[in-house]
Amino acid sequence: MRKHMLIGLLLVLMVTGSLFSAGVQEQQTTQSAKTTLEFWTWRPEDVDFYAKQIALFEQANPDIKVVQTAQKNTEYNTILAAALSGGAGPDVFQGRAYGGLATFADSGFLEPLESWMPELKNYSATALLGATSPTDGKIYGSPAVSQTVFMYYNKDIYKELGLSVPKTWDELLHNFDVAKQAGYIPLGNGAKDGWCLETMLGGMGAGWYGGTQFYNDVIAGKKNFLDPAFIKMVEQMKGLAKYMPDMYMGISYEDMRSNFFNELSPHLIAGSYEAAYFKAQNPNLNFDIFAVPGLKATDPAYVSVYADMNFAMNAHSKNKEAAVKFLKFLSSKEFGKAMVTDLKMVTSVPGVDATSDPFIARVLELQKNATPYLFLVGFRYQQPTGSSLWQAAAQGVMAGTLTPAQAAKQVQDGIASYYKPFQK
Repeated sequence: MRKHMLIGLLLVLMVTGSLFSAGVQEQQTTQSAKTTLEFWTWRPEDVDFYAKQIALFEQANPDIKVVQTAQKNTEYNTILAAALSGGAGPDVFQGRAYGGLATFADSGFLEPLESWMPELKNYSATALLGATSPTDGKIYGSPAVSQTVFMYYNKDIYKELGLSVPKTWDELLHNFDVAKQAGYIPLGNGAKDGWCLETMLGGMGAGWYGGTQFYNDVIAGKKNFLDPAFIKMVEQMKGLAKYMPDMYMGISYEDMRSNFFNELSPHLIAGSYEAAYFKAQNPNLNFDIFAVPGLKATDPAYVSVYADMNFAMNAHSKNKEAAVKFLKFLSSKEFGKAMVTDLKMVTSVPGVDATSDPFIARVLELQKNATPYLFLVGFRYQQPTGSSLWQAAAQGVMAGTLTPAQAAKQVQDGIASYYKPFQK
């Protein structure tokens, strides 16, 4: 009897062990069958947003795991280029637009997407311009968002000081003066990071140099950066220094944002991409936006607009089928809507109604007087880029080591070294 019981127990253990072994084997097989995608972005402030979206994607695609890595925006291009040139890097990533995209595409790092994503033909020509290489005319990114540069202002401080949204440049300076007398930093912008002075140009400069007409004339070579209107604009930017923080040459991007969301300053020239971050840092912050006015109330109040990020695929990815699935998710109407509602950004995805969000509706209203973001859109395709030239020259002006005329010549000479319309 005991012998039979012992044999029975052994059989049970053997069967149980076999089942357990099979279960472990099945779990290992399932795990090994999962494809892992590396996804990189340059916005650490959006990590939680992407984590939420990735969870939705993984729920619908249980055979794919997405690992997110966020790099600091000012270091992103260098880190990404180093990884891709070494044959590694992410499978899917946020890519730059215009010349920033072309540089990576021409280096063979980006996968052309038309054959993978025929739906790209439904995107607007403006959005696709920032995702297309001028070298071969191929589309290397799925357009994600457009950005707009304007003035943020604190509505509570305006109410406290009895201010109204300015309709002329002089009214804007009046608001700055009143804010300064009340102990505020009138304009929170700084000059430590050169790219922030390009943002400043985008927010306050177009009305002075002539907006879209000047842009078109410069692109055609009918005008250049030695134009008196452009030099006058640089002079006006330098004149704003007295309203910026003390030791503004040491004020970084993070300092600028902190000045505004901590309500130390009622004004900040910045991009539409800041809105969600401001609210996350200070949920009680009561802000709105306006286009910096021209000299007269009848002058156009321009905002600078540009295609910002594209979602791109590594040309050397070993997981292209899975990468395309993720790219299609990042290009879906559902994801585009989330970009609007959660990140307060203007999505490039066709068919998404962005006007339901009050902030985005206001951005779109200001875009009625949109002009191209001068150096980013027009002059980032060759070296030295217009952006790098302007940023260095502008820092020289703000630091007092260059006059506005010298800065304009520095920009002009640099671009003329390769730009044929300037060589006539």
